[in-house]
Amino acid sequence: MSTVPAEDVRTEGARLADGWTTVVWNDPVNLMSYVTWVFRSYFGYSQETAHRLMLQVHEGGRATVSRGNREQMEVDVQALHGFGLWATVQPAEA
Repeated sequence: MSTVPAEDVRTEGARLADGWTTVVWNDPVNLMSYVTWVFRSYFGYSQETAHRLMLQVHEGGRATVSRGNREQMEVDVQALHGFGLWATVQPAEA
């Protein structure tokens, strides 16, 4: 499974205390074009970054789409749920 370079994932005050991530999981419902659109519209990612993240979700089953403090990651997860995507908050890997 490939990972997204750190500069391609939205960060919110990248401090050690902000060691949380938002992970989007593959699902059998949403179209790849829709997932790409969500990443572009919510996170403001470029077409290239949004497409690369969508492919990670589709091919690898998951993608880390943002990093930051837990509260912001919970906001991101709730927003992604509002778009109909499966997302969770997880501790960031070291």
